Amino acid sequence: MITKAITMRYFLISNLFAAITLISCAQNQSSTMNAANLKSTTNIKTDTATFGAGCFWCVEAIFQQLDGVLKVTSGYSGGHIKNPTYEQVCSKTTGHVEVAQVIYDPSKITFDDLLQVFWKTHDPTTLNQQGNDRGPQYRSVVFYHNDEQKKLSEQYKEELNKSGAWPNPIVTTVEPLKNFYVAEDYHQNYYNANSDQMYCRYVIQPKLEKFEKVFKDKLKKSKSL
Repeated sequence: MITKAITMRYFLISNLFAAITLISCAQNQSSTMNAANLKSTTNIKTDTATFGAGCFWCVEAIFQQLDGVLKVTSGYSGGHIKNPTYEQVCSKTTGHVEVAQVIYDPSKITFDDLLQVFWKTHDPTTLNQQGNDRGPQYRSVVFYHNDEQKKLSEQYKEELNKSGAWPNPIVTTVEPLKNFYVAEDYHQNYYNANSDQMYCRYVIQPKLEKFEKVFKDKLKKSKSL
């Protein structure tokens, strides 16, 4: 099985070994835009949600497909070090989680809709693990931005546990968003920029295909994000 850790090791040595450039990460130099910037450049009323559900490449790729989602940014939340690097987060000592921060138009898609996608596109019962990606940076968490998001997240979690939809208890935590640090440029828009890379082909693509079948009525008509 191809893991994200293996993929990143290939990336770090790609400058020395040209033969593995297929696995290396092509840097995406496009700038990120936060909620304040979107509000200042458009007349759209926006809201923000932040989710940790394993590798942020996967989470980003999924939420980018949703109609009403305006921007998805990969980053780090929940830790105790300011402006952490990817290498620091991977050391498993900073307390950060790989997250996707989602800026969306609530007139087109609701926080309830986002929660539904969140819980149906990863395994919320595995502690600090999604597939072969293991470590506290991959834990399942909703970082709420306000009391309404907290209430809805806790209610959804409770209902899922009662429903027996999962054979094991849900370990997803619901926590206040205390910080968010944008990840390095090469992590942004990762799947779209590196669709031929091995992790994208064998981990993200199958996940996306399943997601698109289940949520086909919520997808963008044009996948330009």
